[in-house]
Amino acid sequence: MKRLRKWWIAALITVGVCAAWLIRRASTAPPEVSFARVERSRLVSTLASNGKVEPVEFVLVRSEREGMVARVTVERGDEVRTGDVLAEIEDRETRTELAAAEAQLASARANLEMIQSGGRAAELAEINNALERARLDVQAAERDLRALEKLFQKQAATAVEVQAARDRLERARAEIRGLEQKRVALISAADRAAAEARLREAQAARDQAARRLEQCRIRAPMAGVVYDLRVRRGDYLRPGDPVAAVGRLDPVRVRIYVDEPELGRLARGMPVVITWDALPARSWQGEIERTPLEVTALGTRQVGEVLLTIRNPERDLLPGANVNAQIRTQVVEDGLVIPKEAVRRRSEQSGVWVLEGDRLRWRPVRTGASTLTRVQVLEGLRERELVALGTSVELRDGLRVRPVLP
Repeated sequence: MKRLRKWWIAALITVGVCAAWLIRRASTAPPEVSFARVERSRLVSTLASNGKVEPVEFVLVRSEREGMVARVTVERGDEVRTGDVLAEIEDRETRTELAAAEAQLASARANLEMIQSGGRAAELAEINNALERARLDVQAAERDLRALEKLFQKQAATAVEVQAARDRLERARAEIRGLEQKRVALISAADRAAAEARLREAQAARDQAARRLEQCRIRAPMAGVVYDLRVRRGDYLRPGDPVAAVGRLDPVRVRIYVDEPELGRLARGMPVVITWDALPARSWQGEIERTPLEVTALGTRQVGEVLLTIRNPERDLLPGANVNAQIRTQVVEDGLVIPKEAVRRRSEQSGVWVLEGDRLRWRPVRTGASTLTRVQVLEGLRERELVALGTSVELRDGLRVRPVLP
């Protein structure tokens, strides 16, 4: 029994010594650190941002008058021609106004025609008839006067009779002059001017009523696609209320919002790839046409607006869509490239931890083009060298490590 106890004691001591040795060895072993190799590669530097799609040419159609929408003749996505009716406003009262205005116009036109033809027909006929009778009386008085003058020369008539004949002739001629003056006075210049003014007023009233009726029909001002429709039957519109948006959807313009610190990387002609989350399998190509002219606030961001035009032959990239943009700012052929996570800041200087033997050495570097995950190294590294990646271990110059390669 004593021998067995001694054996157990010896075994426990041996296990404890081994455990202490293992713990001491583990605590003094170099930490594992992941490394990446410096290699030559093609690097395409891109700038990711977001934007919004809008038509290159479009018109926001607004109501010109007040009223209830009686009919909507199009749907979103319909193609329309210039002048096509998009919607109609209730027009019963306007039609009544137009009918009354046309009746007034017809009356004014008839009155002017009557005046231009000489006046009211009944009065004019009476005067003309009286003139005809007066002319016959003059002719008769002239014959009587000539006959009496011949008889007077033969002393077959008296001077009194001749004078009486002359008086009758003069009275007949005076009657003609009076009737002619009455006929002229029947239509004066003032009457004609007043009739013409009434006609112009009636024409203006009719034209205004016709315009008001036409305003009940809301028409497309251009050919294109109805990509936004804001009314339905029964809605009440006021002057200036938006009704629809009509535009041409091929091509479309994309307005990209680029954060202020990145604006210096942009230039006209840079290629851009547009994607839309609603159609993840599709992409559209374009290039920068206009760089930012100013910096503006967009929510909490300070951005510049970049414009480009892209073809949209299938018209599936819709105006108002929020899109993603990848701007290719630079392409490096056969450059020294490392993972972006390997670059660190130390004493306001960019650098990397390089593996020399089994120890780390700090190496300042100068970087160039970059992507989301990789960066070009212009100075400070050689091809095939190993650089430390991100780790939870506190790295320091001269630290002995166990490298782990991918």
